Amino acid sequence: MAMSDAATTPFAGRTAVVTGGTKGIGRASSLALARKGAHVIIAARDCEAGEAVVDEIAAEGGRASFIRTDVTSSDDLAALHKTILARHGRLDIAFDNAGYQERRAPLVEQTGAVFDKVFDTNVKAVFECLRLQIPMMAAAGGGAIVVNASVSGLRNPNPGFSVYSASKAAVISLVRSAAMEAAEQGVRINLVAPGRVKTEMMLSSRVMDMEAVAAGLPIRRMGEPEEVAEAVTWLASDAASFVVGHVLCVDGGFMTL
Repeated sequence: MAMSDAATTPFAGRTAVVTGGTKGIGRASSLALARKGAHVIIAARDCEAGEAVVDEIAAEGGRASFIRTDVTSSDDLAALHKTILARHGRLDIAFDNAGYQERRAPLVEQTGAVFDKVFDTNVKAVFECLRLQIPMMAAAGGGAIVVNASVSGLRNPNPGFSVYSASKAAVISLVRSAAMEAAEQGVRINLVAPGRVKTEMMLSSRVMDMEAVAAGLPIRRMGEPEEVAEAVTWLASDAASFVVGHVLCVDGGFMTL
């Protein structure tokens, strides 16, 4: 028996935005949301990469558009959400995904400029997005926001990423507080916390040999961006309608160690 359209495209008629949607988990999530019927707005700095993802989605029969956005710019974020409202009239789903990790080094070798860049991208940008997205969604009757955190915000056994880990711990606290405030307005906010996933950021982190990383996980392999995207789309869906303020670890068992 063929599945109904509602089962295969649960986001039909919905508008979604993905920050940092051009690579890794952001790209995989943009594709996954579009496959489930959403019109996806990809917000990132790299125009060429953004248009390439739009073309990928179009080639699969989906709908997407790209808006160049620097998430560390409050003006850019305001313009992004204003444009979404003007073009689509509403925002139903947001995946606040854009992130930045410093070069691996001891804390005493990091600088104030590095701290600012990490926190501006990983915390302040999420703060600005939530301030814009919550009222937009509430005005339209509700919506779902997913924020990309990290298991590093819950536990960080690897030295050299103190600023990144602190930013992810901060964003978890920020978002869970926002989730409590927004729930009564019909806006569900949750977080996904990836573990050792094969992204450009992870593979360039020089944590250790990637085979050793995989061998150290209970599942004995690293994750794929598409596996995190499945968690993102579930949290954004009506299937997760009673899930609020949750941190969903997609980590191959890392947090059980």
